Amino acid sequence: MIEQSLENKKALIKPHKSVISAHSVLSGEVKGLKSILPFLGPAFIAAVAYLDPGNFATNITAGSTYGYMLLWVIAVSNLMAVLIQTLSAKLGIATGQNLPEIARSRFPKGVSIFLWIQSELVIIATDLAEFIGAALGLYLLFDIPMLPAALITAVGSFAILELQRRGFRSLEAGIGGMVLIVVLAFAFQVVLAKPDMGAVALGMITPKFEGVDSILLAAGILGATVMPHAIYLHSSLTQNRIVGKNDAEKKRIFKFELMDIVFAMIVAGAVNMAMVVISAALFFKNGLIVDDLEIAFHKFGELVGPVSSISFGLALLIAGLSSASVGTMAGDVVMQGFINKRINLYLRRAITTIPPLVIIISGIDATRALVMSQVVLSFGIAFALIPLVVFTSNKSIMGALVNHRITTILGWIIAGIVVLLNLFLVVEMIL
Repeated sequence: MIEQSLENKKALIKPHKSVISAHSVLSGEVKGLKSILPFLGPAFIAAVAYLDPGNFATNITAGSTYGYMLLWVIAVSNLMAVLIQTLSAKLGIATGQNLPEIARSRFPKGVSIFLWIQSELVIIATDLAEFIGAALGLYLLFDIPMLPAALITAVGSFAILELQRRGFRSLEAGIGGMVLIVVLAFAFQVVLAKPDMGAVALGMITPKFEGVDSILLAAGILGATVMPHAIYLHSSLTQNRIVGKNDAEKKRIFKFELMDIVFAMIVAGAVNMAMVVISAALFFKNGLIVDDLEIAFHKFGELVGPVSSISFGLALLIAGLSSASVGTMAGDVVMQGFINKRINLYLRRAITTIPPLVIIISGIDATRALVMSQVVLSFGIAFALIPLVVFTSNKSIMGALVNHRITTILGWIIAGIVVLLNLFLVVEMIL
């Protein structure tokens, strides 16, 4: 099993074989838009984590309950995500190691084990959202009962993982194609919903809350947008993909990867905002508080037409399938990095199907489970983010790619906001 897992990782990092050589770009032989192509991809795999079904649940609930009011939370969360994913990608480029590997080498063994356990719990919460979301998509589109739908979802996620055998370009192309389907589905939904663009703009630039529930929902949005496992995974995707021979090459690689990150995060942010906008334009406008994705699916059909509900169900299905595979990859990274152990990816995928199957069998409301999973995710962000800021601020680790002072300050501000939100959630849950 360990040998198979190593083969899977080699498939992800085997040398680039496209017509445009990455090193020909680094040497200056290729310029212009073509020079970006060899570097596109890692951020889009990480960005899938920002489009998982948990986002659907929190965003639809936010839009129907508060209209356009919480759009600014998504905008701010997405700006945070750009910085966070930039630090993660930079760490892999500068060191040739991923975040968990560096943590294992720098922290006591007990700390590494703790970080591994909490990261696995976060990934379980992620899998819960992804599996339930994809299964719900199958149920809504084809009227397949939830349990068989969950099993079909498992098979689909295995198929996506199989793309690794063809190398990282095949995986990136497959994931990218699935992201495109989700983007097109929601772009179509926005056109049909006919939102108030003035209210949209106001919601994006006016920070505002209405009571404790809106803050709790904002924390869920943050947990759904800034994903801990994406932080771990991104450093792994860049650590051996294109290796710089010196500081100058590493800086050039980072410059191109930054373009990849900004583009991918803009796409992810736009889709998340589209969910809130659609919900606000259709549900909030009509006085409907919709906190259940099945109800949302049927209401789309009633208020707009069957094409709208079908596009929503398809986006939910595709988002669940793609993000489930990315979660499995992240699980492999954290186990290998924190405790230097590996199990076969397919065995891991099989094991991680158990919690969502238990949830489905127990009859717990799917949407409620999705929203709470996002709150759990928000607790894991600090454990990934604080070591990331510490390491990327250390010149002995990062060399020429060490953070600028302002970058480190922004990183600590984001970490502080996350910790304060988590403390607030703990107090509210206890009370």
